[in-house]
Amino acid sequence: MSFRGFPKDFFDFFSELAENNKRSWFEENKPRYEENVVGPCLDFISAMGPELKKISPHFTAIPKKTGGSMFRIYRDTRFSKDKTPYKTNAALHFRHALGKDAHAPGFYLHLEPGQVFYGGGMWMPPSEALKQIRASIDENQTGWKKTINNKKLKDAFGELGEGNPITRPPKGYAHDHPLIEDLKRRSFFVMKHSDQKSALRSDFLNEVTDAYRAASPLMSFLCRSTGASF
Repeated sequence: MSFRGFPKDFFDFFSELAENNKRSWFEENKPRYEENVVGPCLDFISAMGPELKKISPHFTAIPKKTGGSMFRIYRDTRFSKDKTPYKTNAALHFRHALGKDAHAPGFYLHLEPGQVFYGGGMWMPPSEALKQIRASIDENQTGWKKTINNKKLKDAFGELGEGNPITRPPKGYAHDHPLIEDLKRRSFFVMKHSDQKSALRSDFLNEVTDAYRAASPLMSFLCRSTGASF
């Protein structure tokens, strides 16, 4: 399936939603949301499916707005002081087939007025997966350094994301471990920032696919570390 870029009203919708974040406005403009946000997102997901399979057959692209590769627009306000009901961005995630939630290795795309970025990795993996990744880094230090210094990965993303590090060495690792800063990480990911105009272009799918492909060394390492195929 071909993808011709996101329509201009995609970002206009979210700009207006940010100024009118209430149920009455959303219900009145829901046809716009369905046509200019949901439709293009599902088209992008469908078009990404075959491209992902060329990178790895183990990642899924599910063109459903609920229970698929598209995040819900509804905010969880139960524990937040901000009670606005809707997110002012769209987000897509392409998870590993073994993953049951966003903590599994996966590729990501964020679309918001003035802020577009994409990449891959693991965000705040659960404790057991985090232990496995740290053990892999420790036991295969050469492989980890080769992964994060891969030329295509560095050319596309630069350094790894900040990673929400802990302040002290994790249990079982010395403070002078040669890779202690990486072992302190609680997230392992790379992200590339683009712009709104790029998302409107017909070659945006290729742009994102190229970045996902460049992230392959990191994704492969994370998969192997957590017992998943790549």
